[in-house]
Amino acid sequence: MAIRKFSTSTIKSGAKSSKFWDQSTVLGVVADFLVVAGGGGGAYDNGGGGGAGGFRTSAGTSGGGASAESTLVLSTGTAYTVTVGGGGQGCNDSNPASNTKGSDSSISGSGITTLTSTGGGAGQRNGGAANSTGGSGGGAWRTSQPAGSGTTGQGYGGGNGYASVNGGGGGGAAAVGSTSTDLVGGHGGAGRASTITGSSVTYAGGGGGGMEQNNSGITAATGGAGGGGNGGSRYFGYGTAGGNGTANTGGGGGCTEYGAGSAAFYGVGGSGVVIIRTTQAAVSTTGSPTYTTSGSYHIYKFTGNGSITY
Repeated sequence: MAIRKFSTSTIKSGAKSSKFWDQSTVLGVVADFLVVAGGGGGAYDNGGGGGAGGFRTSAGTSGGGASAESTLVLSTGTAYTVTVGGGGQGCNDSNPASNTKGSDSSISGSGITTLTSTGGGAGQRNGGAANSTGGSGGGAWRTSQPAGSGTTGQGYGGGNGYASVNGGGGGGAAAVGSTSTDLVGGHGGAGRASTITGSSVTYAGGGGGGMEQNNSGITAATGGAGGGGNGGSRYFGYGTAGGNGTANTGGGGGCTEYGAGSAAFYGVGGSGVVIIRTTQAAVSTTGSPTYTTSGSYHIYKFTGNGSITY
């Protein structure tokens, strides 16, 4: 929907005058958006799951239970920069403290306030609490540290750990990461669904926490709906890897347990996504976004950095 500049003319009648609006010059394009940041990397050895990337939208409920945000008004002839955040680093046996926060996603350009979603918090391990706060917070390491908090209007905090054995789940856009018990690590918080593309897709689920023992019949912690990776488990010294967050969902990575090996980094956060929806087609784009239509809407989905001009 275009916004028009209203010029005035005056009609005089006796001592009074009145004005009428002449809708003429197009000033800009009203745009709905979904901006999801990269998810945080999962921790190691009874640590927390990574928090989901921040979830902000004008087309439905935002992360953390916040109301829909105001639409953007994009000026014609201006190139707006789109940045898609990558997922946070995960861990392996050789690099147990290597997990990091996810990276921010944003829309920026002349005439608008930069719209930024914050990268998901890293899952906590001993000494790793500093990076646990994010769009959604990383889960706690055992009970030694508090869970990371989420960012208002973007996501929820991570779950708490249990004693010295199990880590908490990473927070998601729609729910807090669950607190672990004596038998299982905390499950990742659920992500939030969006219909901005015309179909319902869930984004920004938290990663599952690690668990000390996967006893017979007990399932390791699961990642939250919306791309969160499952948590790893350890039984008699044999550990399993945390699941990676799903690409372009902002899902948090799951915690990797001791003994999973050093062949790869595990529990990597999922990269983010930026979607822009308008009733007017763009003049040009860079970065090769996916273009679709739904009814009267023109929809541009960015899974990597780029720009858009109307």
